[in-house]
Amino acid sequence: MNLRTFWSTDFPSSVVVFLVALPLCLGIALASGAPLFSGLLAGIVGGIVVGSLSGSSLSVSGPAAGLTSIVLVAIKDLGTFEVFLLSVVVAGVLQVILGLVRAGSIGHFFPAAVIKGMLAGIGLILILKQIPHAVGYDADFEGDENFVQQDGRNTFSEIFQSFDYLSPGAIIISAISIIVLISWNSNQLLRYRFFRIVPAPLVVVVLGILINAVYKVTAPDLIINAQHLVSLPSYSDAGLAAFFTLPDFSAWQNSKVYTTAITLAVVASLETLLSIEACDKMDPARRSTPLNRELRAQGIGNTVSGFLGGLPVTSVIVRSSANVNSGARTKASTISHGIILLLSVLLIPGLLQLIPLSCLAGILLVTGYKLTKPSSFVEMFKKGYAQFLPFVATVLAVLFTNLLLGVFLGIVVALVFILITNFKKAMIVVSENQKYLIRFTKDVTFLNKAALRQELAKIPNNAQLIIDATHAGFVDADIIETITDFTETAKSKYILVEIKGLKLSDKL
Repeated sequence: MNLRTFWSTDFPSSVVVFLVALPLCLGIALASGAPLFSGLLAGIVGGIVVGSLSGSSLSVSGPAAGLTSIVLVAIKDLGTFEVFLLSVVVAGVLQVILGLVRAGSIGHFFPAAVIKGMLAGIGLILILKQIPHAVGYDADFEGDENFVQQDGRNTFSEIFQSFDYLSPGAIIISAISIIVLISWNSNQLLRYRFFRIVPAPLVVVVLGILINAVYKVTAPDLIINAQHLVSLPSYSDAGLAAFFTLPDFSAWQNSKVYTTAITLAVVASLETLLSIEACDKMDPARRSTPLNRELRAQGIGNTVSGFLGGLPVTSVIVRSSANVNSGARTKASTISHGIILLLSVLLIPGLLQLIPLSCLAGILLVTGYKLTKPSSFVEMFKKGYAQFLPFVATVLAVLFTNLLLGVFLGIVVALVFILITNFKKAMIVVSENQKYLIRFTKDVTFLNKAALRQELAKIPNNAQLIIDATHAGFVDADIIETITDFTETAKSKYILVEIKGLKLSDKL
């Protein structure tokens, strides 16, 4: 590892990722109905263990918002958190097996337009979800990505609800945070070494703490109370032992443990593959992550997290994008963020609990904007409707449902355009007077059968038809059957049919 590169790029990035990860780890644990320490443990394991084993230079792993509903239901269904931890351990083993059988190759089939739409959709979600926190309304947990929330409200109704609980003190801090974050990266300031080395989010957090301290002296009405600050679980008399909860291995005969484990393994693997593909596209060096190795790394991470008492982990796009946008170059940033998270929780929990959630909201708002810049929509529009519509469909689906369902719907739209394109390019139809030519330009499958039948139905009586398959590497049996049926009916219509490059009698 190049120490100069580490201190100039990776370490500042790790501080930024730490500041983003801290409230998300706590919020996701709270929403999952799990101990708060379990979210912190998952973040630490995701950074140190998965970060060390992963082949990705920029991806950051930790507890994922997409698993909160699964975890919440599973803990209630299994009866205790300890039994649920056994499911996490088993899920990790299953992910290792998926990596060994090369299931990671599934990640290569996600269309580029869908991945870019997912990034833009997550960016919009970050912006919309952080508006209430920025104005001092923290009823919903940090890191929520679902449109319909656990409290019955949705993304938009939560924003309107927050306007009834405006906190001037929080608004001032979030506004100053955004201004600092934007101006910090301006060309005028980056000429100075200080602004290139010191991460802006760290400055924002320090300012947030200082401004709230000033409120206590000069403007008590603006004070941000503990409800709107970072809240860490308190140490018990057991000290560090409070961090850890062992799985209940006596429940190994419970079939629900394995059902939950399979669900966790599949969903966590899909979220990881999606996040890795997106992270690779954001990587300025255009590096490609070995996906099967990533599944094995995630599996080991989940096994360790489950053993220690942590939530399941996945590669997380919000933390990964913050890592990329902060200038990280190697996995040292990911590992360092996990170490910083561990040390800060152990050594300075009191200081962390002084951080206003509104200044962290400012950091996430700027992160969200970087993911969903208007220029990204313009760029996709210029690529044509076949790219733009799946992109927009994914953005809207992710925004109004959740990450996995949104990506699935985006893939469906992309497949529709692939099929339409395939129909248009698989065959060429040319006609002059009563002479017709149908030429297959590439492989023709059953997907083209409907289009072929429509073209054949247009051939008038007493016409001449040439069907040229010399340029097709493969002609499906359904296509051959369609042509054969037409040659039989063509006789009664006095249509003269000539077949090139295809012997019907040999193919049937």
